Amino acid sequence: MDPFPTIILKPGEADRVLAGHPWVYDSSIIRAVTPPTDGELVQVKDHRQRTLGVGFYNSASRIRVRVLAPDRLTIDQAFFEQRLKAALEVRRRALPNARSFRVVNAESDLLSGLIVDKYEDVLVLQTTSLGMDRRKDMIVAALRSVLSPQAILERNDVGARKFEGLPELRGTLWGEAPETVTIDLNGLRFSAPVGGGHKTGVYLDQQLNYAFVAERAKGARVLDCFSFLGGFALHAARAGAISVHGLDQSATAVAAALANAEANGLADRCTFETANVFDWLKTQTFTPPHERLIPKYDLIVLDPPSFTRNRASVPDALRGYKEIHVRALKLLRPGGTLATFCCSHHVDGRLFEDVVMAAAFDQRRLLRRVATYTQSPDHPILPTVPETEYLKGFVTRVLPA
Repeated sequence: MDPFPTIILKPGEADRVLAGHPWVYDSSIIRAVTPPTDGELVQVKDHRQRTLGVGFYNSASRIRVRVLAPDRLTIDQAFFEQRLKAALEVRRRALPNARSFRVVNAESDLLSGLIVDKYEDVLVLQTTSLGMDRRKDMIVAALRSVLSPQAILERNDVGARKFEGLPELRGTLWGEAPETVTIDLNGLRFSAPVGGGHKTGVYLDQQLNYAFVAERAKGARVLDCFSFLGGFALHAARAGAISVHGLDQSATAVAAALANAEANGLADRCTFETANVFDWLKTQTFTPPHERLIPKYDLIVLDPPSFTRNRASVPDALRGYKEIHVRALKLLRPGGTLATFCCSHHVDGRLFEDVVMAAAFDQRRLLRRVATYTQSPDHPILPTVPETEYLKGFVTRVLPA
């Protein structure tokens, strides 16, 4: 007798799972041999009864099964410890000096529905699937065993949980957790609001890109749009920028960015402003009739939050991306540099670059691409799981007329 309830897939639906994609959609299933309990471990078979893997089941989700492994296994603390150690080895090779990084990146680390970020000695956990959420105690025990943290928080206040029938939660799972943790990113100190703020506190996926973009900031007047905690701004100031101005619509983020600039001795070159970036750019690029706009920035960084959460909203997102690029290019001097990023996997790199080029065409600016960036290696990419590749960035230079 099979130890697990069995899910049978329709003909032609097995290839994605065999290729390594862990999601089994409700539309791919013929039947359940034995009705599973939500959150239970099930085995998945093709229509010829060949085993494809095992994973967590949830009848409330469009993703009915999240496959964890191709073979039958026991999901216990030892399983999580083994996966954690494998994930840590990837980070230690790619980011040997980092003390703050993403430890587990869900599908990228064969743990669909689980995210773990490390901020010095504090861990922040997100469980975005029912199966993982039911095993939080087991995961916490594994994290304590492998990483010996000071504290473990949960930031399960993300909208994605509603698709699994889960409530939003926030709190401490183990230890005594502070609201903020001072972390080191590339030799700069940042106060990470692990108890609140965006994501789990900091955009760790830009950790290397902060330094890469800063290499182009020496002697430049820099505009950092959507600056959040000042990641790009502070790196640019340290690299020798003449001046850096950061914009963010969150007054809390702006106050934190100012504090970070002061903590790193960079406040004399950094200013931050609470503003809606779209409105600010519109105001700055307005010119009365018969007057000419004089560009004043040598480097502009555009790092907005995702403009789209699903494919249906992509057209509106593209219009938003184009608008900020059109206005940013008006403020960029000939010979200046534009560093721009998109963090939605629904907009691929080619489509995003097409939007940038369309904005340049409208402004009669000729751009030369000088660099292409992606997410930090602690957010690894599995080519067979397109959803794991979401962050793309381009650095272009405006050629003189």
